[in-house]
Amino acid sequence: MFKNTISNLTRLKEVGEVLLKYGFEDVVTTTPLRRLVGASRRVSWQRAERTVFDTTRWERARLVIEELGPTFIKLAQALSNRADLLPEALIDEFEKLQSNVPPFDVAVARQIVADELGRPLEDVFSAFDDVPIGSASIGQVHRARLRTGEDVVVKIQRPGVQDKVRGDLALLHELVRLTGGFLRNHGLANPQDVVDAFERSISKELDYTAEARAMEQFRKLYADYTNFYIPRPYRELSTAKVLVIEYVDGCKITDKAQLEAWGLSPAAVAETGMDIYLTQIFEFGVFHADPHPGNVLVQPDGRLVLIDFGMVGKLTKQQKYAFAGVFIGMARQDARGMAASFRRLALTAEIPDMHAFESDLSLLIEDFALLDVKEMSMGDLADRLQTVIYDYKLQVPGAIFLILRALVILEGIGKVLHPSFNTFEFVRPYGARIMREQYSPENILNEAEYTGTQLLALLQTLPADVRQIVRKISKGELRVKVELSGYNTLLRKADQLVSRTILGLLCVAGLVFSGFTLVGHYAPTMRYYHGVAAITWWSLGTTAFFLLILLLLGTSRERKG
Repeated sequence: MFKNTISNLTRLKEVGEVLLKYGFEDVVTTTPLRRLVGASRRVSWQRAERTVFDTTRWERARLVIEELGPTFIKLAQALSNRADLLPEALIDEFEKLQSNVPPFDVAVARQIVADELGRPLEDVFSAFDDVPIGSASIGQVHRARLRTGEDVVVKIQRPGVQDKVRGDLALLHELVRLTGGFLRNHGLANPQDVVDAFERSISKELDYTAEARAMEQFRKLYADYTNFYIPRPYRELSTAKVLVIEYVDGCKITDKAQLEAWGLSPAAVAETGMDIYLTQIFEFGVFHADPHPGNVLVQPDGRLVLIDFGMVGKLTKQQKYAFAGVFIGMARQDARGMAASFRRLALTAEIPDMHAFESDLSLLIEDFALLDVKEMSMGDLADRLQTVIYDYKLQVPGAIFLILRALVILEGIGKVLHPSFNTFEFVRPYGARIMREQYSPENILNEAEYTGTQLLALLQTLPADVRQIVRKISKGELRVKVELSGYNTLLRKADQLVSRTILGLLCVAGLVFSGFTLVGHYAPTMRYYHGVAAITWWSLGTTAFFLLILLLLGTSRERKG
């Protein structure tokens, strides 16, 4: 544990120095990180032949991430899908990040496979290619052939990557603790939640059995499809660190020349791909979240193949209906309906001014309603929707941003293959189908059954809950906790009012008492000054003192105001 603490401190110092190197001195000097960086390490702002400030702040943020390594790059790549958290300019920079990691030694890869399978490599594979066909920050992929004759690909996790990621995650938690106030002041309301969500995501990615389960789920969903195929994972030969998958040949979906050489229509291929993807979203609610051209293959018979299921998104039935409602509201030019769908979609939607929100959506609808179908772009629409989400701080499910990103990627693929390809033409019938499904007798019956079950559960527990409340009231044990926000100013004003009222009453009382002393009868020993009894002078003096304090308090309040 002591070793880990020292390691984290060293790494924190390194992070601080990298931040300084790229001109983020404010992040260091306004947080506890400043204690970890000595004055001698405050490096110059000059970088190569230009100063750091010749680049934008967002470009420098990307440079910082690149220098801090693969875990931080993966976090930034994940954040590039969260337009509700980051401004568009920073997302554009994070989308440029690439995990260019060289492959590790094939001897080490072979040893990892043997250790994970618990037997020599030769007992499982008749051939194993030494040159990897792909390499990334988490692992690399080799082609191989099983003893039973099947061609496969073997995905092997990098040695020590789990310890490295765990160390970086601990560092991220510590960084958030040290810089949380700074991040919140600059618009990132819940930095700890972001790191927690990333930790859950990358933990799944480090467990290859999760990817194998996702592939099996997709194989079941699409078992009856003849135009779409998911490679088979060999669960019996796979572990958390090694994944063996059926090898499937084919060309990239964007290889138009090869498609035409096989006698396939590129336009038809693009339409099939979009239909399959929209089926994943709107029918099954589970979708492949990274459909870039390298992950979508086409076979000579026109069958599409999806590979790499490390990133899979999911929507609940209600989220599916709400997401479809956003597009339907836009198609109907119904800003109020679109706003209502957004509110149903959001996890928390505290919109202070619904009229302004509906007005912004109305402007968005007007801008796109005036466009010809050929001029409409999914990329432009995704940007506008994400801007609205960011501006109004709507916390929507992360899967929504994965869908928008995927639709933009698929539109790009479609336009390579199909000159008149338009994403909206494909989405529209799916939206209408979802609405019919939402209001179908079967779904209404299911919703009524669910509501009835919830109501029955409430009625069953209600008597016991009421008895418990009554029992606590009778014993005087019931406590009510009330939290008010913004009451400090009110309390200060009330305190000021009470203080001035008391002083005013003391002044009045002093004057009345002084009046009574003027007509009083005193013993011969009472002293008189200018014909007035000493007690009267003392009373007037005390009253004058209280009056002076009251005047001073009034003057100080006016100055502060």
